Amino acid sequence: MQQIPVNVIALVVVAVAKSFIGFLWYSPALFGKVFVRLAGCDEKKLMKDFPRAIIVDIVANFIMAFVLVHAVAYAGANSFAAGLAVGFFNWIGFVAVATLFSVNFEQRPLRLFFLNNGFQLITIAIMGAVLAVWK
Repeated sequence: MQQIPVNVIALVVVAVAKSFIGFLWYSPALFGKVFVRLAGCDEKKLMKDFPRAIIVDIVANFIMAFVLVHAVAYAGANSFAAGLAVGFFNWIGFVAVATLFSVNFEQRPLRLFFLNNGFQLITIAIMGAVLAVWK
């Protein structure tokens, strides 16, 4: 297996940035109220579990960034645009397909798929772009 140089600082930055963008995306000012309604969540329980959820989110985002930096390297992406493309293809091939399956079988609203995947598309593409240029 090819050795891929990993910039740990870049991984931490994109992982935390993805969580921060998620905080904004799912805030009441943007899509939070719609998300709570479409997902059928209890808002009070969400807020109670928020500290633990953030820790899990950052760790998961770090793992995602670690895998994505390898995809960027294997694709030979070394520009912002090429990194965006790697992020896009990883999103559509893995995240979008997997979550569409879940939304379909859980009989959740398709709007929930678009709300969540809009966030995932934007953040994974940005992560790919940043990881492609920040070596």
